[in-house]
Amino acid sequence: MSSLRPLSIALLSALAFAPSAFAQDTDASSTDTASGKRIAIVGGGAILEPDSNPTPGLDIDGASAPTLSASWYVNDNIAIELWGAADKFNHRVRGPEGKIGTVEQQPLALSGQYHFRDADAVMRPFVGLGYYQSNFSNEDISGDGLHVGLDSTKGAIATAGMDFNINSRWFARTDVRYMKGDADVNVAGQGTGEQLKMNPWTIGVGLGARF
Repeated sequence: MSSLRPLSIALLSALAFAPSAFAQDTDASSTDTASGKRIAIVGGGAILEPDSNPTPGLDIDGASAPTLSASWYVNDNIAIELWGAADKFNHRVRGPEGKIGTVEQQPLALSGQYHFRDADAVMRPFVGLGYYQSNFSNEDISGDGLHVGLDSTKGAIATAGMDFNINSRWFARTDVRYMKGDADVNVAGQGTGEQLKMNPWTIGVGLGARF
């Protein structure tokens, strides 16, 4: 739960600051506009939470990591976004008797998005749908002395979020993402036919710039 605090503080600060800052900037330069800017870069952080019951008797804790995204806007409302973790999410794996290991993953996704309202609106909600892949690495899971590995997960990703314009270039962002996919389990390099139901979701905040 403590990992939620930095993101919550950043989000609350952005929400408090964005409307007044945008209004001041608009008064100072009424001819400047966010409309027509085609590239957006966002840096931030996210908490990733896997499915609460990936397989009977096993749980994978949530983790946080920095994230980056780059979007190309076809027009003011339609965008194509490349989003991913800038570092790996490090998860603790727990069994009935407690911790049994750790595993890291690093997702990457490509999505189409629709941004509602005018480009200069103070608050702009958006939704997206696309495809993602999450690579697992550094698996350190007890398995009777044999190495336990996880194959990459692939599938659909859905996104919902809100941009808060600070001025025509800068904006704050908060978003929620849901990724649908299972990971095949390998033991000593051999497939077991078992899968972990990952289906992770993320909560993220960030600061972006348009060009």
